[in-house]
Amino acid sequence: MRQLLFVLVSLWACLPAMAQDFQISAGDVLSIEVLQDPTLNRDVLVLPDGSINFPFAGSVRASGQTVAQVQQSLTGAIASNFAAPPNVFVTVRQTAERPAPRVTGGPVRARTIEVYFMGEVANPGGIEIPPGTTFLQALALGGGFTDFAALRRVQLRRTDPMTGQQSVVEINYRAIENGASLNRDITMADGDIILVPERRLFE
Repeated sequence: MRQLLFVLVSLWACLPAMAQDFQISAGDVLSIEVLQDPTLNRDVLVLPDGSINFPFAGSVRASGQTVAQVQQSLTGAIASNFAAPPNVFVTVRQTAERPAPRVTGGPVRARTIEVYFMGEVANPGGIEIPPGTTFLQALALGGGFTDFAALRRVQLRRTDPMTGQQSVVEINYRAIENGASLNRDITMADGDIILVPERRLFE
């Protein structure tokens, strides 16, 4: 174990300075590994508010930080759960779109995608969200539901830009409220529609 630890630390130290200085942004996906407890190893999404969530650490600021800074924050946050300071390794698995180059006379804007809310929602219409935003995060940004929403039959509608064919995924949001989890983490795509039908009688 000691030899393996030495090799891992040595490899990390040899990473290019550019990777260490890379500034994390909302929408990036980070791969986090804890050498002493592989059950904690996972990929996490940097949320629109710039934070990540990690077991034992809770919410940790990531946006605007370097990989090394996030690694240090996580190490400190989970250290009390280990007999000795854990070895935490953070890498950027996937990056979100970065801000567009500065154009003289115009503002610098980050690329966003647009999703739409229809049916029994508080704020129907389109909103712009960062790439990498998940279905549940988009719902949180959309303003919630009306009193007549059929929460067991929330639909995510997506059109394939190549074929024009629309797919529909039905999601039981009521079950999620009661502690259930999605079978997979659905990342929103440009043009997605979240449609909330009206609740039926006795539903």
